[in-house]
Amino acid sequence: MGERLGGKRAVVVGAGQTPGSTIGNGRAMAMLFAREGASVLCVDRVLSRAEETAAMIEAEGGIAMAHAADIVRAAQAASVVDAAVERLGGIDVLVNNVGIGASTGGSDGPAHHADEAAFDRILEVNLKGMWLTIKAAVPAMREHGGSIINISSLASLAGNNMVAYEVSKAAVNRLTLSVATANAKYGLRCNAILPGLMDTPMAVDGIAAATGRSVEETRATRAARVPLRARMGSGWDTAYAALFLASDESSFVTGVLLPVDGGMSARVG
Repeated sequence: MGERLGGKRAVVVGAGQTPGSTIGNGRAMAMLFAREGASVLCVDRVLSRAEETAAMIEAEGGIAMAHAADIVRAAQAASVVDAAVERLGGIDVLVNNVGIGASTGGSDGPAHHADEAAFDRILEVNLKGMWLTIKAAVPAMREHGGSIINISSLASLAGNNMVAYEVSKAAVNRLTLSVATANAKYGLRCNAILPGLMDTPMAVDGIAAATGRSVEETRATRAARVPLRARMGSGWDTAYAALFLASDESSFVTGVLLPVDGGMSARVG
């Protein structure tokens, strides 16, 4: 076990994951934080998924507990902070990892094809839910400073076929900068990670199911697009970037939008 987060109290919202053969960003971050000495509150809309992540951490000798919340509801977003204060004694690190790329009863797409149901739901989950969690957490975190880490996406900078998702993540970037500047004087930092093509259950398995292609074909097609060794990143790549932003090593870093994308955002044209 490491000590890069020794003594810190971390909340990972979206610490569970959909079933799949690989690890998701939220679970990887929660597990890595615990390995580096943090006590972790694992939050998910589905309690059993949060409990599974917490159990995996405890099996490695770490400290973790689970909490269920649907963060698009203000009272439930506030319950995350209440649970952290009650069970951890406060919050030093808040990770906002909840996000969706599709909506039941609706579909995303280019602006002229996306439907209203998908647009409303994706903006509600990806942007409003994150804002509600930050709104609830900031008063408690301002007392001693800390780190807020928002999971955005490379799609916030590039793309043309998922207007609701792209707009929601671009808004997350702006939310990150706004929170960073409003709270810098309190020592409360806010940064965002922009993952590119990642090999996670939500991405690969979800896209395969939506397109009717096999998981293997979907994985190979996505990997071929990445400049760095033609391989996708993993949840661990996101987690190690988050570990830096959560730790005191990044104490002079705020308002940063950090691509973790194998060089995809460096490609122009």
